Amino acid sequence: MNNNSVILLDCTLRDGGYYNNWDFPKELINDYLKAMHAAKVDVVELGLRSLQNEGFKGACAYTTDEFIRGLEVPPGLIVGVMVNATELVMGEMSLEASLERLFPESASSSPVAVVRIACHVHEFSKALPASKWLKERGFIVGFNLMQVADRSQEEIENLSLLASDWPLDALYFADSMGSMNPVQTAEIIGFLRKHWQGPLGIHTHDNMGMALQNTLKALDEGVTWLDATVTGMGRGPGNAKTEYLALELAQMRGTTCNLMPLM
Repeated sequence: MNNNSVILLDCTLRDGGYYNNWDFPKELINDYLKAMHAAKVDVVELGLRSLQNEGFKGACAYTTDEFIRGLEVPPGLIVGVMVNATELVMGEMSLEASLERLFPESASSSPVAVVRIACHVHEFSKALPASKWLKERGFIVGFNLMQVADRSQEEIENLSLLASDWPLDALYFADSMGSMNPVQTAEIIGFLRKHWQGPLGIHTHDNMGMALQNTLKALDEGVTWLDATVTGMGRGPGNAKTEYLALELAQMRGTTCNLMPLM
């Protein structure tokens, strides 16, 4: 995966899973995968990977290698999963032991290529060593910083300094409350660039109807990993819509995308 290329990541089954306890029928997932391939999505985040077994949850709450191998993933479509940092830094096991349980296979044999860690600010420094463990096993690694919109410039710059010491493939920031506008989006990108020179990513929420605008502003500012979900499906008011962002990127790339399977 080229660090300079724009990556469209669809996380419908992970973020949309909050609606239905991550219990998606297998037939629907296979249809979704075909639709994502036709829409020229680069990465699909198929769900969470978790050690927590409290209550009934569907397969996309755990997204095991065995489960993914039973799906019809089109050639060239990259598969990812997300881990909540809380499970790595607040559990009874060490970070390394938790990772070994979560990822028994290295990237060379696993159907998963991309692993993202969702982090609150107070978890960030403790969770960052997971990036080295995962990179040593061949995974593409992203860290998603949550709730940074209400942090000060100094705090955000300090977070970028912490990140610069670790082998992340993408440093994401999430507009967790959906409170940002394009001007604030550009400001935060500038703060993160103080020390972090690698690829940046953005995950927007649509509380104010600004998710797509904020994502496109981030793209203009050099952010190369862009999150979206089908119809914006996700927690609260949802996210940037995959169908809109796919069209914008196809126009930018001078290519075409087929949204008919998605529709």
